[in-house]
Amino acid sequence: MDMTSRVLVLDPFSGASGDMFIGSLLGLGADEELVKDAMESAADVTVNISEAKQGLLLAIKVEVVQHSDTRQTYARMVKQIKSTGVPRQVEQDVLGVLELMGKSESRVHGTPLDELHLHEMGQQDAVADIVGAVFAFHNLELPGSRVLCMPVSVGGGYVETAHGLLPVPAPATLSILDSSSLVWRGGPVDHELLTPTGAAILAYLVKKYGSICPVYPRMTSSVTGYGAGSKDTGMPNVLRSVLGELDAGLAIDHVEMLETNVDDVTGEIVGYLIQELMDDGALDVSVIPATMKKGRSGFLIKVVCRPEDTNRLAHKIIAVTGSLGVRLIPVRHRLTALRRMMDIEIQVSGRPYQVPVKVGCDNSGNVLNISAEFEDCRLIAQETGLQVKDLMRRAEESARMHIDAE
Repeated sequence: MDMTSRVLVLDPFSGASGDMFIGSLLGLGADEELVKDAMESAADVTVNISEAKQGLLLAIKVEVVQHSDTRQTYARMVKQIKSTGVPRQVEQDVLGVLELMGKSESRVHGTPLDELHLHEMGQQDAVADIVGAVFAFHNLELPGSRVLCMPVSVGGGYVETAHGLLPVPAPATLSILDSSSLVWRGGPVDHELLTPTGAAILAYLVKKYGSICPVYPRMTSSVTGYGAGSKDTGMPNVLRSVLGELDAGLAIDHVEMLETNVDDVTGEIVGYLIQELMDDGALDVSVIPATMKKGRSGFLIKVVCRPEDTNRLAHKIIAVTGSLGVRLIPVRHRLTALRRMMDIEIQVSGRPYQVPVKVGCDNSGNVLNISAEFEDCRLIAQETGLQVKDLMRRAEESARMHIDAE
């Protein structure tokens, strides 16, 4: 499998927990004995792994039996993890997941992290779950792959917490969701489906290795893993993970489209808005002249942005233009070339100049486009008296030679 196009799709249609995540990765082929040894070495637990039926689905169930139920401080858990002897990369990711959980409880309780006694996740089974999930992820050599996460079902009803009986999602879980880019939804049953540990694992892996994904991408799948949950929820309580390769053509990028019509703003305001939106994270902004009702001249403003930026950018459009509403246009996804920058040196009158060049490729590494940065070439043209188009052509030809030589 081509590592550059390998993709892991996490499908938490029935939520996620630490043991479900481990089970799903074992279903993809992670080494059961190595994962079990890592978990039992990291925490005072016994780990039992078995096959279990969830409805008509055969899943892998991971049961963690802890030998003490003493809740620990965040600092003590960090010290425990650092003493486990797991590989350095595994340790870094385990500590990253733990930090997400610790910060979430710190916000919920209003207590500094170094003074925090953990309620939702300060037990040995939580340590074992985090270590097992991250160890299995690395055992499958997935850090070199792209991780996509589909919308997370969090469940419904109420859950017993250290704060008493509270609505799902639990406070620590909701705090993790607040600080992540995960897309989540209530239901489909009145049970807690997403635990703080499951939320932290998903949020951390998506932030470091991937992105959110509203639908399955164009891909060829090779193996599917199902990790069984411990509750009887009335539906298959599993986390599904799918491993495969992205379509060899173009990369899939999930975006949304904002659109509004305005007829009472000047061209100067529209120009200002374009720059403000681009500076604030918009991927592209276009303004199209339009004839509005009663024959008035106006503009159609269209903005391409990431889903997590939608509300902020819509607010900015309304604030700057005075529009009373912004339409959100459904977009399944966009297909994009993979892009990388190269610094190319060109000689002009015996003097070297650096020109950034953008190279677009498909998922197989085939070069689709080479484009020198206009602004850099413009500055060189002002200094040397040469034409911008000639400088751009020279930089692009030099970049092509470098790529062919690689």
